[in-house]
Amino acid sequence: MQSALSRYMLDVVNLFYPKVCLACSEALLGNEEVICFKCEATLPETGHWNDPENALMKRFWGRVDLQGAAAMLQFQKGGPVQHLLHQLKYRGRQDVAAFLGQNFGNILKNDSSVIKDIDVVVPVPLHWKKLKSRGYNQCSFFAEELAKALNTGWSDTALERVHENISQTKFSRLDRWGNVAEIFAVKDATQLAGKHVLVVDDVVTTGATAEACMQTVLGVEGTRVSFAAMAVALR
Repeated sequence: MQSALSRYMLDVVNLFYPKVCLACSEALLGNEEVICFKCEATLPETGHWNDPENALMKRFWGRVDLQGAAAMLQFQKGGPVQHLLHQLKYRGRQDVAAFLGQNFGNILKNDSSVIKDIDVVVPVPLHWKKLKSRGYNQCSFFAEELAKALNTGWSDTALERVHENISQTKFSRLDRWGNVAEIFAVKDATQLAGKHVLVVDDVVTTGATAEACMQTVLGVEGTRVSFAAMAVALR
């Protein structure tokens, strides 16, 4: 049990350095972590996991031989999901990825989920230059916690990003697909061969990067692939 002294010291620390919700910036209560209960209850979930013909699946139809796809949340500029992911990607708040991974994993364990029977969870890799500058791959923490919740394995060494793709913002939709072609490679095929691989990413916009990564996985003998993301941008 937590001693009275330790509770007092924690209260003092919180007085001068209060913990805040990473979605709305309001102060967290003592039993709240990462985000407040109000934001957790109102996060804009997609419901993709219940629909085998969901909008994310349709983005990949005719492009990838996909078993299932689902994003957890809807991403909108200025919204709570953007605030959460900004804290993860640029402020080192790895607990955001753990929170989302645990929660999404628990959702996907449902028997009716479009994502099921996963053997290994693999994050979309960062190029080594980006990894060096940021210090971590935000998708790796998400993949690890997702795998724990699904009671399966995960790996951040099976794939690698061999080319940097430049910013997508000034490209047309068609040019974005060409910009990410052949930027991934298999680093260790033994971790993937004959397995159902769940590729995971943070935010999906066009889906070009995710497609390139999944096609790389499908180049390994006997693989099947599904896809999961923390969020998908509204269109």
